Amino acid sequence: MDFIEFLWAYILVFLLSATPFLEACVVIPISIVAGLSPAPAIILGLVGNILTVLVVILFVNKIKEWRRRRKEGDVEKGESKRTKRAQNIWKKYGLPGLAIIGPMFVGSHLTAFMSISLGGTKKRTFYWMTISITLWTIVLTILAVLGIDLLGREDDGFLQNIFQ
Repeated sequence: MDFIEFLWAYILVFLLSATPFLEACVVIPISIVAGLSPAPAIILGLVGNILTVLVVILFVNKIKEWRRRRKEGDVEKGESKRTKRAQNIWKKYGLPGLAIIGPMFVGSHLTAFMSISLGGTKKRTFYWMTISITLWTIVLTILAVLGIDLLGREDDGFLQNIFQ
């Protein structure tokens, strides 16, 4: 694989990690299984995911206003299952619990939005979401690396095979 192909692969890691519902904790292990170097993949994936969560946190009031305007014409259906589940987690474990548990069920972006909507401050939400994203990414990356080692495929990423 030449330099340009590697560069595009890492740019793709950044962009996919920044995409809601794909998340760094999913993209990074896949990129490592694909044969990319773990250190740059982890750094780029975390930065991409955390930056877009920060954007959600900073613009949460604009997002709420947009959702309110969008729902004005809709018939009120009540709270969704996701919202009820988030409220239950919030009541039981607070912001740290929702930040740690939420990304595995609804993604980090929606968890950040819900955390602020349920009463978390922007600063504390960003702090706990950064911890959560980093924690889940490290755990799932370690599992991916151990899985690669257990299979004896550490030097046989499928991206390397595709570009050859």
